[in-house]
Amino acid sequence: MTCASCAARVEKKLNRMPGVEASVNYATEKARVALPEGTGVADAIAVVEATGYTAALPPAPEPQRPAGETGEPGGAGGPGQRPAPDARTAELRRRALVSAALTVPVLLLSMVPAWQFTNWQWLCLTLAAPVAVWGAWPFHRAAFTNARHGAATMDTLVSTGVLAAFGWSLYALFLGHAGMPGMRMEFSLLPARAGGAGELYLEVASAVTVFLLTGRYLEARAKRRSGEALRALLDLGAKDVAVLRGGREERVPVSALAVGDEFVVRPGERIATDGVVVEGSGAVDTALLTGEAVPVEVGAGDAVTGATVNAGGRLLVRATSVGEATRLAQMARMVEDAQSGKAAVQRLADRVSAVFVPVVLVLSLATLAGWLLTGHAPEAAFTAAVAVLVIACPCALGLATPTALLVGTGRGAQLGVLVKGPEALEATRRVDTVVLDKTGTVTTGRMALVSAHPAAGVEEAELLRLAGALEDASEHPVARAVAAAARSRGTLPAVTGFASTGGLGVEGVVEGRAVAAGRASWLEQRWAQPLPAELAAARESAEAAGRTAVAVGWDGAARGLLVVADAVRPTSAAAVARLRALGLRPVLLTGDNARAARAVAAQVGVEEVVAEVLPEGKVEVVRRLQREGRTVAVVGDGVNDAPALAAADLGIAVGTGTDVAAHAADLTLVRDDLVAAVDALRLSRATLRTIRVNLFWAFAYNVAALPLAVAGLLNPLVAGLAMALSSLFVVTNSLRLRRFRATAV
Repeated sequence: MTCASCAARVEKKLNRMPGVEASVNYATEKARVALPEGTGVADAIAVVEATGYTAALPPAPEPQRPAGETGEPGGAGGPGQRPAPDARTAELRRRALVSAALTVPVLLLSMVPAWQFTNWQWLCLTLAAPVAVWGAWPFHRAAFTNARHGAATMDTLVSTGVLAAFGWSLYALFLGHAGMPGMRMEFSLLPARAGGAGELYLEVASAVTVFLLTGRYLEARAKRRSGEALRALLDLGAKDVAVLRGGREERVPVSALAVGDEFVVRPGERIATDGVVVEGSGAVDTALLTGEAVPVEVGAGDAVTGATVNAGGRLLVRATSVGEATRLAQMARMVEDAQSGKAAVQRLADRVSAVFVPVVLVLSLATLAGWLLTGHAPEAAFTAAVAVLVIACPCALGLATPTALLVGTGRGAQLGVLVKGPEALEATRRVDTVVLDKTGTVTTGRMALVSAHPAAGVEEAELLRLAGALEDASEHPVARAVAAAARSRGTLPAVTGFASTGGLGVEGVVEGRAVAAGRASWLEQRWAQPLPAELAAARESAEAAGRTAVAVGWDGAARGLLVVADAVRPTSAAAVARLRALGLRPVLLTGDNARAARAVAAQVGVEEVVAEVLPEGKVEVVRRLQREGRTVAVVGDGVNDAPALAAADLGIAVGTGTDVAAHAADLTLVRDDLVAAVDALRLSRATLRTIRVNLFWAFAYNVAALPLAVAGLLNPLVAGLAMALSSLFVVTNSLRLRRFRATAV
């Protein structure tokens, strides 16, 4: 395909097949086709070939890249199998450079009368002929192919314009007066209003070819750059892995890994696939996958993601997902799906492009006839008609949306934001209310020690050491939070005689003392004495805020109180402030009790709180907000959030949550950080703005330039340059999205 009209034709032909739904993307050069039962891929390919093009299924990715092989991953050719785009780009570059070298003397001689020596016009013909024939051959070939199938595309306009200018020049040289020795020609930006068969258009035929070849080369190179993010994403994965088999390490290709295999990851190595740490601890750098700059500490039992880098410490990991089931593969699939889809604005541009070329051909003939019928010289009529052909090429129109989508979704993948499709981008523009799930989204979803309150005469360090040692023997989430906080301050002593009373507390002997920890009422009943006044006040304050109070005592008396809660993420308050700055109204939605919800809301700056809501109740809250006229985005991470994510106008899933939530959402955040939701909305809106600017430029350019060409106010030379620059502007404007930066907190 050479232009948006080609894509529109192929899509139209495929959709005429019974029961077929097809979408053809010019920028990615791919078609997504849904075939009904009884229709095979071969049938669809046959239709494409009957339309004048070729098509093939993308081959399956190779299991591994051979050592020493270079090349770019992903796309239609699989890893290391992308020579075609490079060869096509190199061919365009070669044609453009050779044509430019031949065209410069033609331009100078045609534009500067003082340099026009005797028989200069024949030298110009010698130099311009290879450009008009060989240089413009890609346009001629495509135009001929389309003509055989009764169609016209942008190449038809270019080929017709170049051949018309070159053909007129041949007529003037051999049958007119332009071939006479001593002939001189003045250059003008406007068509000649008078004259005879002595006017040459060799500089137009050659320069227009050079401009369009250069524009197409830069466009092809820019399109490859716009897809680099996806190719880089696909190339993040490790190529081989040290698998532990029979107590020995064996280096094997990543493709040989199976779920359940245990493999070793040394410092500096990439983690081969998704898994769980079995042994060892270290810091994992997830920056390339999530955009998160700070390495994440991991230890036994923690999940790790394939393609992230082990920054320090030897890890033994058990594989939980391999191949297409890994998060990296799912990310790449989501990005490619988004890039292959079409927003409503793109479908509009496709419809315009499909009818534009035939209209322009008729308009060009009408311009020629109109000028001749009004008594103007044939040269003026011819020049105006050629200018119409060249200026009207709808390249910019076809590139406006897909290039912005390519760059925007690719940049999002680099920052840990995955867009399910272009429709999701359009939804971000209308959103005015964002509903935030509390647990795992605004908070970490893990219990943590918030504060410690020792009784009179007790040191905080002693309270934490004894309580931490006792709780370290328990698997309860509250106990683990206390033990983790105590361990961060030093080594924990051993506990003996450990016993647990279900739902109430635990007890044991630590450093020779009989220590107990649990509900305050349990300790009061056990030792038949109330909590000291200061501890009772701390308990009331904690419970009023929806937090959990753990009473700790030893040797028959309460010695302190530890307050544990689901900790608010450090960046949540800043994220909520930025959501407000985007013009969004935040709402906190949770199944937790109202006191805990209001406490968290107060910490992060949310005024509207809906608490104690079941999963189906969350859907009803979303629908109530929608009935009030609001356009709602929901940010969540759990299975219980999936119905609300699906019901919302825009669903945003925190990627550390469940697959169910991710499938129900429109945007997925790889980072477990609410700031990523801000980035997702900012990037989506920036991509939409870029699309609108691109479309405005493409439409405005054609609408403004066509009347000028019809009126004879554009030389075909200037028209060719303007057309090439318009396409370049659209692609370059889209590439600006690569500079999008994540929100700094």
